[in-house]
Amino acid sequence: MKLLSLRLRNFRQFYGQTPEIVLAGGDRRKITVIHGNNGAGKTGLLNAFTWVLYEKFTAAFAAEDQLVNKRAIAEAEIGGMVECWAEVVFEHGGTQYQAKRVCRAYKQKDGVEQGKSELRLLVKNETGRWLPTSYQPEDVIGRILPESLHRYFFFDGERIEQIVRSNKKAEIAEATKILLGVEVLNRSVKHLGEARKSLEKELGQIGDPETQKLLKQKEKLEQECDRLRGRQEEIEKELGFQDEIKQTTSQRLRELAGMEQLQQRRDDLEAQAKLTREKLKQSRANLQQAVSSRGYMVLLADATAQFRSLVDGLRQRGELPADIKQQFVQDLLTRNRCICGTPLKAGSEPHQHVKAYLDKAGLADVEETVIRMGAQVDAIDRQVPEFWQEVDQEQANINQFKMSLSHLEEALDIIREKLRQSPSEDIRKLQSRMDEVEQKIRELTLEQGANQQRIKGCETEMEGLARQIEKHRMSENRQEQVQRRITATEDAIARLKKVQEGLGQLFRLQLEKRIQEIFSQISFTPYVPKLNENYELMLEDTMAGQTTSVPSSTGENQILSLSFIGAIIDRIREWSKGKSGVLMPESSTFPIVMDSPFGSLDEIYRRQVARAIPVLANQLVVLVTKTQWRGEVAEEMEDFVGHQYVLTYNSPKSDCQVDEIKLNGIVHPLVQQSPNEYEYTEILEVNHTI
Repeated sequence: MKLLSLRLRNFRQFYGQTPEIVLAGGDRRKITVIHGNNGAGKTGLLNAFTWVLYEKFTAAFAAEDQLVNKRAIAEAEIGGMVECWAEVVFEHGGTQYQAKRVCRAYKQKDGVEQGKSELRLLVKNETGRWLPTSYQPEDVIGRILPESLHRYFFFDGERIEQIVRSNKKAEIAEATKILLGVEVLNRSVKHLGEARKSLEKELGQIGDPETQKLLKQKEKLEQECDRLRGRQEEIEKELGFQDEIKQTTSQRLRELAGMEQLQQRRDDLEAQAKLTREKLKQSRANLQQAVSSRGYMVLLADATAQFRSLVDGLRQRGELPADIKQQFVQDLLTRNRCICGTPLKAGSEPHQHVKAYLDKAGLADVEETVIRMGAQVDAIDRQVPEFWQEVDQEQANINQFKMSLSHLEEALDIIREKLRQSPSEDIRKLQSRMDEVEQKIRELTLEQGANQQRIKGCETEMEGLARQIEKHRMSENRQEQVQRRITATEDAIARLKKVQEGLGQLFRLQLEKRIQEIFSQISFTPYVPKLNENYELMLEDTMAGQTTSVPSSTGENQILSLSFIGAIIDRIREWSKGKSGVLMPESSTFPIVMDSPFGSLDEIYRRQVARAIPVLANQLVVLVTKTQWRGEVAEEMEDFVGHQYVLTYNSPKSDCQVDEIKLNGIVHPLVQQSPNEYEYTEILEVNHTI
C-alpha cells in the first residue's frame, strides 16, 4: 500500500473541504512532514487514515462520537444535515484505489445526532475511469493491509511503547501470517478438511457396519475438538481483556501519590518472572528434545558390550582382520587353478586343501560391517557422557529457574500484601481489583492448559481411528476408492500444515534477528531483544556470561516498538521479493504514519531514530510539533523530505498567543487569532525544493 493523498471535509478541527494533502513516496524523497502545535489536529489527521480504512481510532483520540466539525454544525439549520468525510487515495499492485468514508450529522433542537459511517471504494481502471469495486471494500483493504496490523503502521509516537506492552500478540502473529500469504494455506487446509468430512460421510453411508462405527466415533471426537478449539479462542480473547484491565489498574496505581516506585518495582518483578517462565519452558523443551532424540543411547550399553565381545572373538580366531578373503578362495575354485598354477580338479587333494580355506577365510562384507558398526558404537559411547551432561545441565537450569520464580513470587506477594494493607482506601480497592483479575487470569490459564491437553488427546485418538479405518478391509471397489481419496486428503492436509509451521517459524526467527539489528543500531545499551513464539518482545542482558531479563524503560520500549515495526516492514518486503506463486502480497510497499514519533526520547536517541526511520520505511508521514522537528531530527531527515504542510490553528480567544515556524526561509503561522468566533484548523502547503 502506497499512500498518495488525503482530503477531509468537516472532519474534527477541519472546517469545510481541505486542500488535498499530496504524500511523498519517491525512492529517496519518501517523507511527508506535517507541522502543527498540540491541539491543532495532528492526532485528527492520523485518525483520519485509520477511520477511513478501518473505522478505528487511536487511544489518544477523544470523543469518537463527535467527528463532525463544530462550526459546520453550528452554521447548519435545525433539522439540517452536515456531511463529514475523509478520503484516502492509495496504490497497490499497480492499481489505484480511492477509499472514502462518509458520516452525516443531523442538527436537532436538543443536540446533534451522528449517523453511522459508510465506506466507499473506487478503483481506477486502464482508461483512467474510477469505478466501484466488485468486492466488499473492507475485504479489499483487509487483504492489502490487515486491520489487526494497522496500529503498527498508523500510530501515536507518544504511546508507541504500548506496542511492546500489548497483550494482543496473537493478533500480530495471525495478521503477519496473512501478509506472508500463509492465510492461503489456512484456507486450503480448511477446504480440504471439509472435503475429508464429506468423503467420510459418503464412506459412512456405503461402508460396512464396523467402518460406520469407527467413522461415528471419529466424528464425535472431531466435534469435541472443534468445541475445545472454539473455547480456546474465547479464552485467548478473555485473557487479552483481563490483561488490559490489569494494565489499566497498574497504571492507576502508579499514578497515585507515593505509589510510582512500588508499582514500578512490581512491574519489573513481573517482567522478570515472565522471562524466567519462558526460560523454564525452553529448558523443559530442550530436556524433552534431548531425551526423545538421544535418550535411547543409554539403553544400548549391553548391546555395544556384546558387539565388542563378538569382535574380540573374531580377532582372537584370526578372522579379523582376515588374511584371505572367502571371495578370493571361491574365485580360485571356480577357475580350477591355484595361484601357483596347480590344477584344482574337484575331488583332488590340492582342491581339498584350497577348499578348506573357505572355513578359515573372512567375509569382506563382515569386515566392512564391523568397521562401520565399530565407528557407530564408538560414537555412541562418546555421546552417552555428553547426553548425561546436557541432561544434568538442563535439570540444573530447571531447578534454578524454579527457585528464581519462587523468590520472585515471594517478592511480589510482599508487594501485594503491602498494597492490601495500605491506609489508602483507593490503593486497597485497586489492589483488590488486581487480585480479582490475577485470579481470573490464573483460572483461564489453567482451563487453557487442560483444554490443550484434551485437544491433543482427541487428536491422538482420531489418528488411531483413522488408521483403523484405513486398514479396515473394504468389500467394494467404491469403498476402496473413497478411502484412497480420504487418505490422499489427509496427506495433503498434513503436508500443508508442515509448510505453515515452517514458514511461520522461519519468519519469526528472521524477524527477531532483524529486530535485534535495528535495536542495536539505535540503542547504545548492550541488551538483546528476544521475540518468543507468542510474538512478545523482551530485553535480555548476556554480558555477564548468563542471560538475565532487563526491565525496559519507557524510552527503550519506544525503541523496541520502532524496531519491531521496522523489522516487520523489512522482513515482509524481503519475503515479497522472493515470493513464489500466490503466497505473498502483490506489493512490498508499506507506509508508516506517525504522530509525535519521538515521544520522551533524549537527544541521542532522537538522532538515532531519525536516522534509522527513513531507511526502514518505504513511505513516511510524520506529524510533529515545532520542538519535535528541531535540530538533530531535521538534520537527519531533511534530505528525505518530499512534501511539507503546516496546520494553522485559528483560536477564538482574543488573547491567544500566536506562534509560527520558519521553513525553507518562509515563516508560516502555527497559531493565529480566528477571524470569527470559531476554532478551526487550516492546512497550508510549504514550498519545497528538491
